[in-house]
Amino acid sequence: MSNKFVVVDLETTGNAPKKGDKIIQFAAVVVENGKITEQFSSFVNPGREIPLFIEELTGLNDEMVQDAPDFSEIAPKVLMLLEDAYFVAHNVLFDLSFLQEELIEAGYEGFLGPVLDTVEMARFLFPTSDSYKLNELAIQEGLNHERPHQADSDAYVTAELLLILLKRLWQLPNLTLHQLLKLSGGLKSDVALLLDDLIIEKERSLEELPFSLERHRGIMLRKLEEREEFNYDPSVPYPESDEEKESLFQGAFQGYEKRIGQFQMMDTVFKAFTNEKHALIEAGTGVGKSMAYLLPAAIFASERRETIVISTHTTQLQEQLLNNDIPLLQKILPNKLKAVMLKGRSHYLCLAKFEQSLQEDDDNYDISLTKMQILVWLLQTETGDRDELNLSSGGMLFWGKIKNDDSTYFQQRSWIKYDYYLRARKASQTANFIITNHSFLLTDLVADTAILPCYDYCILDEGHHFEKVCGKYFGLSLDYLHIRLLLSQFGQYEQKQFHYELEQILKEKGTELTAETIHAFEVSQLYNELMDEMDQFFRTVAHVAKKRVKSSALTNKVTYRLITDGVNQDWAPIHSTGERFYFCLKDFAAAIKQYVEAFTKKELQLSNPQKLLIQEVATLQKELETVCETIKQLILFPMDEFVTWVEVDVRSAQNSTTILGQPITIASQLREEFFLRKKSAVITSATLSVKGSFQYMLNELGLDKFDCYIQQIESPFPYDKQVQLVIPNDLPEINTVSIDEYVAAITEHIISIAEATKGRMLILFTSYEMLRKTYNLMKESGLLEDYIIMGQGITAGSRTKLTRNFQRFDKAILLGTSSFWEGIDIPGEDLSCLIMVRLPFSPPNEPLTEAKCNQIKENGGNPFSEHSLPEAIIRFKQGFGRLIRTNQDRGFVVIFDKRIYTTSYGKAFLQSIPTVPVKKLNINETLDLIENFL
Repeated sequence: MSNKFVVVDLETTGNAPKKGDKIIQFAAVVVENGKITEQFSSFVNPGREIPLFIEELTGLNDEMVQDAPDFSEIAPKVLMLLEDAYFVAHNVLFDLSFLQEELIEAGYEGFLGPVLDTVEMARFLFPTSDSYKLNELAIQEGLNHERPHQADSDAYVTAELLLILLKRLWQLPNLTLHQLLKLSGGLKSDVALLLDDLIIEKERSLEELPFSLERHRGIMLRKLEEREEFNYDPSVPYPESDEEKESLFQGAFQGYEKRIGQFQMMDTVFKAFTNEKHALIEAGTGVGKSMAYLLPAAIFASERRETIVISTHTTQLQEQLLNNDIPLLQKILPNKLKAVMLKGRSHYLCLAKFEQSLQEDDDNYDISLTKMQILVWLLQTETGDRDELNLSSGGMLFWGKIKNDDSTYFQQRSWIKYDYYLRARKASQTANFIITNHSFLLTDLVADTAILPCYDYCILDEGHHFEKVCGKYFGLSLDYLHIRLLLSQFGQYEQKQFHYELEQILKEKGTELTAETIHAFEVSQLYNELMDEMDQFFRTVAHVAKKRVKSSALTNKVTYRLITDGVNQDWAPIHSTGERFYFCLKDFAAAIKQYVEAFTKKELQLSNPQKLLIQEVATLQKELETVCETIKQLILFPMDEFVTWVEVDVRSAQNSTTILGQPITIASQLREEFFLRKKSAVITSATLSVKGSFQYMLNELGLDKFDCYIQQIESPFPYDKQVQLVIPNDLPEINTVSIDEYVAAITEHIISIAEATKGRMLILFTSYEMLRKTYNLMKESGLLEDYIIMGQGITAGSRTKLTRNFQRFDKAILLGTSSFWEGIDIPGEDLSCLIMVRLPFSPPNEPLTEAKCNQIKENGGNPFSEHSLPEAIIRFKQGFGRLIRTNQDRGFVVIFDKRIYTTSYGKAFLQSIPTVPVKKLNINETLDLIENFL
């Protein structure tokens, strides 16, 4: 391409040019005719001190810029470079706003030419990238980014990235380019101008399409190969002896090391399937659990022509199984294996709906960008699975309009060959393995028509989560915001939503339909009445909860258990307002149903947009009927075996009120509806036992030890040499001092330990309030200014993002609550110290815990030893497991909670983890130990 691009990067004293922040380094790289032709870089004297955090981030200090020119001295050179060029940057608005401010201050006119943002371009040209940060994209594209956060290095890498993006654009089919051009007017940078030039240049010669692409109904997409019918090859016989197992592995892997635990687990899995019994297998870190169940399962599946379902809790593990473990298994076994991942229907794109959406013009920024992402993604995806895409929150909302569902109007014959969901289901019919998640497995369990093919054998990995997921799955919820959003789709006539659009079709189609629907005025009245009753109901619920529970100043959250009986004085107003809300909603849903039936009964000629509208209204009507049913079960006729509670954010009480209900125990449901219907289910995890006993997990899952093989396989790692466990003896007992005194005491310890371990520390809390107070005190102390401190719920980003950032910085400290106790992997030297602030008991007033404990008490049991303690030990084991992920790792576990040695139950925690040296030390002795050990 013959255009000139100038890629700019700046380092600055802050991010607000209007408030006096200044440039401290300017760098530009010129790209012409597909090559880097010139580079220019200069420090700039900002005329003010560089703040400490900028110095840490960039490595630039006052000394380096004191003899540098003012910006006004380099301005002529900058303007000369930018003449007749595109101004390009990664997050262009940041660099451009600074440059404009400095140019105007130096007496020049600002830059008025076209601009390009490499973030924006990367978002639609790399629609499946995990992150659009410069250093992440550099790693993805194999670019050498030596000095992140220094302008010359950043500008050079951005220029290399631009060349890759331009090449990617050039390779796109002309049809896709035209569609991108149509959508690009709504973007923040001048992509439209670039696409216009590119299309003119490309259309000068004849286009040759790659064989892998095809055009269908005006959309270019990847050809979907007709999947061959799968034949079950006879597999190798199961390797009974250790020698046979070893030779199988050695044939496939160089330098294979024998793991006895892995062989033991393989035997148990094969025996469970063969003898049609369930199995509970706890496999410690490093056993090689995935291969220990995949190999016997694959041999069994081939021998018996069975499909085996593997269910996990996290997407991460599903992808690891499909992309890493099963290809490794394929190396071991001579017969061809077929594994498919199957998800809920809404995960898959509906191409008929997407085609329709491309004809609509009322797009905002997020929708335009998401459509562009999908157009590029269709050239590469074989699955049509939303999880491949990196969508913004606005993009996720748009996905709701184009997702696959059981829409009768859009099962157009023309797209049936390209229905990603039907293809995935068809592929699963003949697979050895179907990989899915616990939620989907349960959806299938309660669905009217089965989604998964018939199966008798399954493996539940991350099995300690299964009961919790089931509880949520068999549970119910009423959320104010969710219901309000549903109703606002219909809207009042004047708001020109569904109601208005339906009336327009009625007008167009004439009087014969009008007789079959309620008058528009009556529908509006029903709508207004319903909105009032809904508001009144949720206001009443929030008022009751706030009256009964004092919110924490730090979280603003209130959780209150509803006692659903006539005696309770809180219940009467909730029940009566709930009843009125229910009848209004029922009438309104019936009115919508009349519209749907009127439009679907007659042989009406409807346009595609009209068909889509009727489909959306029909979906809305079904969702409102589900809400009606939920009100009935939670409020009008509450079930005895259910626990019901309210969650309210007191800052905007009504808007953020949710009523939740869950069965107190689901053991009998799981037994009846799942385990008795399956020939064999293997449940495995690193944390299933408590002090060597599996009784707690058996009770939770509704299993009997006589139904199951039970096996505990210890980790092969030498924990006694890898880990030191320290319990400080100079901290106060948590229950004897105020929370502020306790936080002050532990913060001193954390700061001292962090300095000794040079960060690389994960601190696990059980309460968000204590996490926030500790985080604030660590920051305020000023003693950890060289460290990156990240707090869950304080530092922006998901758990995965925080974990990734933690690994990126040398001196990092991460504070986390509940979800960080498990499921994060930080191998190697990135993590060398794990602190547990308290033993992870659930709060006794937490509604589900309270209800379970009451039920155990009523049945004559001991709630503490039968529920609270084993649940806390399982969570403790999960937390402990964060530290050692490979046999090379070394590190410290520090437990601040003295109850571990002052109470009779404390030793049960230590008896449930691998044997490690346990020491009670004061802070100085702890620091000496760290120095000698690490």
